Amino acid sequence: MTEQYSKLFSPGKIGNLELKNRIVKAPQSTGLSNRDGTVSERLVRHYKELARGGTGLIIVEYTYIDNEASKSAYCQLGISDNEHIAGLSWLVSSIHDEGAKVGIQIEHCGRQKFLGTPPIKAPSRIPWPTLYEQSGVVPEELTIEEIKQIIEDFGDAAKRAQTAGFDLVEIHAAHGYLITNFLSPHTNKRTDLYGGTLENRMRFLVEVIKNVKAKVGDQFPITMRINGTDYEPDGITIDESVEVCKQAEKLGVLAFHVSGGDHHMMNYQVSPMTVPNGPNVWAAEEIKRSVSVPIIASGSINTPKFAEDILKEEKADFVSLGRPLLADPYFPLKAKDGRSEDIIPCIRCNDGCMERTFFNFRSIRCSVNPTMGREGELTITPSSTPKNIVVVGGGPAGMEAARVSALRGHKVTLVEKRKLGGALLTSRVSPFKADIHLLENYYAAQIEKLEIKVVHEEATLDSIRDGDFDAAVVAVGKVPNTLYMKGMESSKVVQAIDVLSQKAETGQNVVIIGGGMTGVETAIFLANQGKNVVIIDKASEIMSNELVTFKISYFEFLAKKNVVIYTSVEGKTVTKEAVTFVDKAGNEQSIPADTIIFATGYTANAELSSQLKNQEQLEIYQIGDGHRPGKIYDAVHEGYLTGLRI
Repeated sequence: MTEQYSKLFSPGKIGNLELKNRIVKAPQSTGLSNRDGTVSERLVRHYKELARGGTGLIIVEYTYIDNEASKSAYCQLGISDNEHIAGLSWLVSSIHDEGAKVGIQIEHCGRQKFLGTPPIKAPSRIPWPTLYEQSGVVPEELTIEEIKQIIEDFGDAAKRAQTAGFDLVEIHAAHGYLITNFLSPHTNKRTDLYGGTLENRMRFLVEVIKNVKAKVGDQFPITMRINGTDYEPDGITIDESVEVCKQAEKLGVLAFHVSGGDHHMMNYQVSPMTVPNGPNVWAAEEIKRSVSVPIIASGSINTPKFAEDILKEEKADFVSLGRPLLADPYFPLKAKDGRSEDIIPCIRCNDGCMERTFFNFRSIRCSVNPTMGREGELTITPSSTPKNIVVVGGGPAGMEAARVSALRGHKVTLVEKRKLGGALLTSRVSPFKADIHLLENYYAAQIEKLEIKVVHEEATLDSIRDGDFDAAVVAVGKVPNTLYMKGMESSKVVQAIDVLSQKAETGQNVVIIGGGMTGVETAIFLANQGKNVVIIDKASEIMSNELVTFKISYFEFLAKKNVVIYTSVEGKTVTKEAVTFVDKAGNEQSIPADTIIFATGYTANAELSSQLKNQEQLEIYQIGDGHRPGKIYDAVHEGYLTGLRI
């Protein structure tokens, strides 16, 4: 074992439960269970893989506690009746078989019900904004009798967890679910004994803990997920959370798993790369000063060095990893063996695990780990007929195809006329996308270790034909679209991608045409340089189809930098000094502009593929942005699957 992470891999204890290291798998709903909440084979395969990777404690995803109103999401794992116990015990055994300890999180969704189906129950009739916008549903206010029943249901669920063989149970009192709805004055407007003062607002949680303890006994470890704050302006404060934890410790809670945010302030709960790493570690450190039981820090702890630093600086006693263990379940073993460069990094894109999956009623996946959620289905195996392969394009699709092909025993030549990285190089130029650099470093290390030949030149039909290759993977990327505007020939017009890659300079007054992710990132990049930036877009809002968690951060950046935004307008003419645009009513307006930047989308670069299609001796695979412009998820998955097919 490397001494580099000695604290991270030292044993620890939560109550009487001994853990082999300080790494905890944070609970995340996967959508891998059966519709009735029972354990599926897919779920078992997923957790077995996590356990094989060396994590000390796996806390299984949140489970609903009753069959009335506690279920939050599609195919959510259940613990609401005794028929769930059989499958849960199978899951426990499968995790134990791989050498990890296992806990389970129990929760009631309260107002945050992704399903959007009635009944929705909460302390007060304060809706979750997103759900209200989609459905117009306002929660029903819980009666005292209903509150008492839910308290019993929490205790019954904990008893089922104990019966199924779990090593501990975690009460979910964070992230805007029911217990948080009681704790936070933002969502608790009650005037009875469950509302008002902090003592009253924590009463529900206190009674839940007492009921759980009464049903599982003093020797069974209970932990609690808690927000330092929900980051709402009128929400729960860190001082109040400290008092809640002090009271919970007196009642027998043996560890606090500290997070933050709710689904309205999701960029603190599941922080994207636009938010600094470890946004809730400060809260873990604050609570640790006031209690004597272990503290588990969580949230965007995506490198072993950062995890080690948190522990060494005594900000927490354990660290929990959610998305990083989806990206690479073998994170612990690789770090322990001194192979950190081999860890597939979580880049906090929130695309595979949330945006295109969980938010759309699909089982979650991972942008950088195509096997996540399909464990056992997409295994890399040696090829029966090794081939001589050329991969053209050193972006994420090409590098992933080259990596997988080399692992299968093929001879691989990677051709890239510029530095390896492709679209990753422009993606990370902005300071709020530094996580992308982790992925670059990972691929660079893999290509070197696998001894993949890299040729820095432009691939041509002749060079490929002369290389005696059996297969060609064409991953040459995309080209930007350009809209025509009258007068643009005499104006300074550049592409956003050239600005982000620092190939093109701009003047002081900049107008960006296009309000998608690329346009907004370009705006923030230039505004940080002190430029006067205006975005115009023909859509009714900018970033309308972009990632939710990113939008929260981006709108904050745009507001801070005073970026001017015009929507529902279309550019008409340009001069050397100005841009004229027109709104839907036909009204024209001109604004100063010495540089026009187009951020109007991309088209696949299909030129080389077209030239190669008649080469009968070659297997041709067109992938990545050169096939269909997309995101990192699309590139990596397509590269992986292509590597398996050849």
